[in-house]
Amino acid sequence: MVVGSDPWGDIMKMTAAVLYEQGLPRPYAESRPLRIETVDLEGPGEGEVLVQVKGAGLCHSDLSTIDNSRPRTLPTIPGHEGAGIVAEVGAGVRDLKAGDHVVFVFVPSCGECRNCRRGRPNVCTRWPQLRARGELMTGGRRLSRDGKFIAHYSGISCFAEYAVMARSSLVKIDAAVPLADAAMFGCAVQTGVGAAVNTAGVRPGDVVAVVGLGGVGLSCMLGARVAGAQRIIAVDLSDEKLGLARQLGATETFNAGDPACAKDIREATGGGVDFAFEMAGSIKALALSLELLTRGGSVVTAGLPPTAATYALNHSNLVGDEKAIRGSYMGSCVPERDVPAFIELYKQGRLPIDRLRSGTLPLADINAGFDRLADVAAVRQIVTF
Repeated sequence: MVVGSDPWGDIMKMTAAVLYEQGLPRPYAESRPLRIETVDLEGPGEGEVLVQVKGAGLCHSDLSTIDNSRPRTLPTIPGHEGAGIVAEVGAGVRDLKAGDHVVFVFVPSCGECRNCRRGRPNVCTRWPQLRARGELMTGGRRLSRDGKFIAHYSGISCFAEYAVMARSSLVKIDAAVPLADAAMFGCAVQTGVGAAVNTAGVRPGDVVAVVGLGGVGLSCMLGARVAGAQRIIAVDLSDEKLGLARQLGATETFNAGDPACAKDIREATGGGVDFAFEMAGSIKALALSLELLTRGGSVVTAGLPPTAATYALNHSNLVGDEKAIRGSYMGSCVPERDVPAFIELYKQGRLPIDRLRSGTLPLADINAGFDRLADVAAVRQIVTF
């Protein structure tokens, strides 16, 4: 809840989950890496928008920050997948207004670098330096507590009641879409569906495998189905998630814990799959994905492992079998193009993203929510406000 006599003045107060220290021990419900506190938020400057957060997804990328697999500038307010309602626009923002519903984009684009001009805003070359400093694409920070700056997380920081973001961090959506579902389009859907339809370019008749069935992996599976894949093989360690995958259209499922998993999939497919999507963010999952390929096949990896993780390749096999490994960041999406298109598929019932939602929780229970995520006991939990 916003407090203070002038909530829409230059500085407002709000409740947020602040991360001061990475790598605290489990269970998080006890060590409380995320502290629920009242923080200060400056109003939107030029090219910025103030948004009332309505839904924020708990993602493995946030978990990798909490457990210190991927270091970040601290203190910070995590949260990069979400949706909300525009509360106020800053100078120069003419295509959004108060009351508009928006999905958050965790890779804002400068619109000026070579990649942005080539239609690849997901790999904007200016953004990584700003993200590393915990700043917005427009420059600087708008978050603080007791006069000390708090870093923005991926330009969003949506584990909070409100957020100020650069205009390019937002995509306007149909107000009829429930915001708890819309939140997942900010990361899980863009990353997963985009990996299938954009990065890989799955076509009718292709045989694909998805390794790792979290929110991103199941979204990828749904994307492959929309693209017309002939066979969709789902692979995970959780029998419960494999069951959900079958309900969502997987043609076959295999447990990754079975030592014969790769052999059985190659035999079942007559030599291997055309595309293997690594969505678990682990070297073991990457190695398994490579084992599943037929000659000429490709691994598309969207999982984010610890920053120091490496993998040794057999160079000769890569060349002789003309295999490929390709990274996919934010599903190679152009958000202004893809988010509305994916939402239209959702409205038609062809992307049943609501089936991925494990439940909702209040901000006060967020640490327990990350315990469930770490225990692989949930697909997508949404903090609602």
